Amino acid sequence: MLDQYARGAFTAIMTPLARSLRRAGITPDLVTIIGTLGVVLSALIAYPRGWLFWGTVAVTVFIFSDMIDGILSRLPDENGNPPERSEGAKAWGSFLDSTLDRVADFVLFGAVAFWFLTGGERADLGALALLNLALGGVVSYSRAKAESLGLDANVGIAERSERIVLLLVFTGFTGLGLTPWVLYGVLWLLALASGFTALQRFALVRKQTRG
Repeated sequence: MLDQYARGAFTAIMTPLARSLRRAGITPDLVTIIGTLGVVLSALIAYPRGWLFWGTVAVTVFIFSDMIDGILSRLPDENGNPPERSEGAKAWGSFLDSTLDRVADFVLFGAVAFWFLTGGERADLGALALLNLALGGVVSYSRAKAESLGLDANVGIAERSERIVLLLVFTGFTGLGLTPWVLYGVLWLLALASGFTALQRFALVRKQTRG
């Protein structure tokens, strides 16, 4: 849902940066890899130490690469012609992006869970973060498996953008002193929305496969 409303605005903002990267010879794959490494290292260094706000700031900076790599891959050449990419290159780029997105998601929720299960002394929040990690994996896998079978499962109220934005925003605010009970409510909301999204996708695939 968030993608539908925010992607156009972010594309307009990030396109000049993407053009600069293109002129410097930076490829979309390299942006994807560097961005994921930045997210993973930021989360693993900051969150287990309880640096929730500054960890969120660092993660947010790198997570924008998820938009920049796509913009970069679609930029026309100097003559205004669409980019020339083979079907193999497109398939590889999509595979790399989707796989590294899952890595980033698991590390983010896992690192938040680790903090609250240890130094944060809130096992309930840690357990909820792990529940969201698992449900997010089901949501992502259900769509990927459906598409591999030639089916459509692109529905739901809690896709990746919603899950990551809400986790980062309220984890960061918790680091600034917001009561952890707000994050507790947000994580419950995300878990329910993710579970509902998975059910929506199951129902849609079942409808397409019913003989």
